[in-house]
Amino acid sequence: MKNRSVTSMGALHPILFFAVMYIVVLFFSIFICSSLFYSCKSSGIKLAKKTTAPAKQQTLPVQVSTAVVLR
Repeated sequence: MKNRSVTSMGALHPILFFAVMYIVVLFFSIFICSSLFYSCKSSGIKLAKKTTAPAKQQTLPVQVSTAVVLR
């Protein structure tokens, strides 16, 4: 009969898994909360000033009819 020894890594696997998952979730929660905080804290949208002159509207040439009214 062989003696079966349990390695410490195998015994600690669940604890290490949950420790790593805790660190990952903590990192993402800090990132998400800080993003929400800065988005709520920011002021309104800043509009850029318009530096170019507005384009002139083209008008269609008006045809004047020279109708003769007969009486």
